[in-house]
Amino acid sequence: QVQLVESGGGLVQPGGSLRLSCAASGSIFSFDLWGWYRQAPGKQRALVATISTGGDTNYADSVKGRFTVSRDSARNTVYLQMTSLKPEDTAVYSCYGRRPPATMTGAYVSYWGQGTQVTVSS
Repeated sequence: QVQLVESGGGLVQPGGSLRLSCAASGSIFSFDLWGWYRQAPGKQRALVATISTGGDTNYADSVKGRFTVSRDSARNTVYLQMTSLKPEDTAVYSCYGRRPPATMTGAYVSYWGQGTQVTVSS
């Protein structure tokens, strides 16, 4: 079984910083992509950032230059460093991991953590 457990959320003032962590365990050795999504109240879940096992990163336009995704493969942990936080960054942030298809005709399988609340408010 795969388990993704987030930590590090909380309340922060505008302009502040937070670092989210995602500890992964279980059958994750073949995963090829990791990342973070967020869901604000009344909105759909949206991509924040992803990082491949090769280190390639991808960011939503709204967080470029402010957020940094990284991964410590030895600790099976994915991080999201968030700086210059804005009220519109308020959301539940969920960790994401993806297993590629095992065969040519197979499908990618996505895994999600429970999420951690980030609230940006004065």
